[in-house]
Amino acid sequence: MTDRDFTRDRQVAALQAPGRAHGSEGAAALSTRLGRLAALLGWSGGGRGPFGSAIPAGARVVVKPNWVSHQNRGPWGLEPLVTDPALIRAVVDGVLAARPSRVIVGDAPLQGCDFARLMRDTALERWAAELQAREPRFGGLRDFRRTTCAFRYGVRMAREDQIPESDFVLFDLGAESLLEPITDTRGSFRVTQYDPRELRKTHAPGRHRYLVARAIVEADVVINVPKLKTHCKAGITGALKNLVGINGNKEFLPHHRVGGSRHGGDCYPGGSVLKRAIELALDQSNLAHAPGARALAWSATGDVLGRLLQRMGDQIGVEGAWSGNDTVWRTCLDLNRILHYGRPDGTLAETAQRRVLHVVDAMVAGQGDGPLAPEPLDLGLLLGGGNPAAVDWVGAHLLGYDPRRVALTREAFGRFHWPLAAFESDEIRLTGDLEDEAGSLAGALGGAHSVKHPPGWRDSAAAPLAVAGPAPRRPRRASESGVDR
Repeated sequence: MTDRDFTRDRQVAALQAPGRAHGSEGAAALSTRLGRLAALLGWSGGGRGPFGSAIPAGARVVVKPNWVSHQNRGPWGLEPLVTDPALIRAVVDGVLAARPSRVIVGDAPLQGCDFARLMRDTALERWAAELQAREPRFGGLRDFRRTTCAFRYGVRMAREDQIPESDFVLFDLGAESLLEPITDTRGSFRVTQYDPRELRKTHAPGRHRYLVARAIVEADVVINVPKLKTHCKAGITGALKNLVGINGNKEFLPHHRVGGSRHGGDCYPGGSVLKRAIELALDQSNLAHAPGARALAWSATGDVLGRLLQRMGDQIGVEGAWSGNDTVWRTCLDLNRILHYGRPDGTLAETAQRRVLHVVDAMVAGQGDGPLAPEPLDLGLLLGGGNPAAVDWVGAHLLGYDPRRVALTREAFGRFHWPLAAFESDEIRLTGDLEDEAGSLAGALGGAHSVKHPPGWRDSAAAPLAVAGPAPRRPRRASESGVDR
């Protein structure tokens, strides 16, 4: 199903698209732009729609949007938060035109996301029901989460095993994981509001496990449809970061390491005693599985200390929300390697096992305190490409970053086993509405300098109106590098 080497696919297309594709006219315009994007990238052909050359007849296809949560934690609504539902509908229509045997739309949102409400509020529930009634090849909308949760008095109450484990494939990258160089025997990996003991079971020296939806692993083609946003922990969420949503359980996803940078962690810069106390309170609260007196006491202690930290003017907090986070990019790239090379038996092949296409919703992008409280950023663009590293390099420029200062975009070009890119970032070729005569990134670099970034990522912004030079060529492995600071 992989008729070309994605690691050498250095082309990215960017097209102007309606910022808010409402109504039949907006939907038609969006479908037209999607068709042109696909034509620029060589995906269309054979009279089978925008993906006719990329999706063989009879293929199994998964469309992977960004459905992170049912509501924006700020006052800005769903538009900058989740993939535009009109784009999801246009992509599914395009996939069906290629005559696949099966197509589903699926993601694993936050554990606290009200999936049913999100589907209702985006009108995807009704659309999917109507499409399934007339199109037997459409398998509907899937929630890939095995665990969901709610919070009671600040204590996480989990609902486990929502989907059978047989619907997932367990991968263990072992020493080949990009997390291995920063793994210790103390169990330093953390996920906010989650029991740290669970991460010790999945990530330890020589053991790095991920639990990936079987639908993804058994797909012949995956169409990744992320929302372009700033991200407080990874800097950017786009083609690369969106793949966290193929994993079913949160305890397989290290986000940061406990402690400040002064003491070997990457949760926050320096070595604040107050922040270490907050971390201790959070750990003790997360160790509880029921809202008893002890759990409530630790939760209340963490809340009080957190408010004190905020009154002192701190904007970074204790969740790895800064450019020195040296953990989350490794988790993201591990999952991208599994997506491309993973086999249904839980092993990784030496060649790509499925075609992956990336269509990025940058129509109303997200800026500021993303990914959960993003403000609208009207870019009015669709991005597309067959290589996630190339796509996100352009996306980072559009978000006003110097992508060399963002570990996720920089290290995606690393030389590791099961690579994601066999070219350098300065070899990316941009086509469409942003290209210049040389097909360089100059068009994408011009005018994105006023984007709002998360507080911990302001040091990664590109200089206003400056065109950055190419990143230096590096023969070393990305797994051997740390954050440049």
